[in-house]
Amino acid sequence: MSPKPVLRRDDPEAEPLVGNIKVTRDDWLNVAMDVLISDGVERVKVLALAERMAVSRSSFYWYFKTRQDLLDALLKSWEQTNTAGLVGQAGAPAKTVTAAVLNVWRCTANPDLFNTSLDFAVRDWARRSGPVRNLLDRSDARRVEALTEMFQRYDFPEVEAQARAKALYYMQLGYDMAGLNESGSYRLAMTSEYLKVFTGCEPEPGELEEFSSYSLQFWDP
Repeated sequence: MSPKPVLRRDDPEAEPLVGNIKVTRDDWLNVAMDVLISDGVERVKVLALAERMAVSRSSFYWYFKTRQDLLDALLKSWEQTNTAGLVGQAGAPAKTVTAAVLNVWRCTANPDLFNTSLDFAVRDWARRSGPVRNLLDRSDARRVEALTEMFQRYDFPEVEAQARAKALYYMQLGYDMAGLNESGSYRLAMTSEYLKVFTGCEPEPGELEEFSSYSLQFWDP
């Protein structure tokens, strides 16, 4: 899939901006997010962002009081995307535990559900900031809790459900962090085996077909 335009004015499907407005609040957030992911939080500076968008720095203060307000908005966006996305997928209806795990793995395919690069950027940020570290710890705990509850819905005992939840969650983080150069076809071919490792159950063919159709919207074959 083609990446979404960072700036609204570059999006052919967006309504044109009117008057003297050249960028929106979302444009500031999107560019700041792009810089956070590519260069780290230290490079998220108001002047640099304004120069990147070719606008006056004063327009920043139409939407934010301070740089810290912008940083707080970035963290809120991260939580609303990644933590909410994973928790929502963990709670999605599914007839079997394998189907439930496949719902969660939709997060690995669709960046609108879980932006992996953004998660890594926030984790790097947390190494330099105590408050961000605390927020990350709370988010990790909420994600693991949601996955634990997911396994418990399929009659796994509490301790086993928590162990499976942690194994599933932290393996996925490590897997993504490794940056393996694997094709979508290879990942899908391994999905059945991964499901058996994490659930102890054989997936149903229809579940794999549905997940494959979904994932190939985002993964290269």
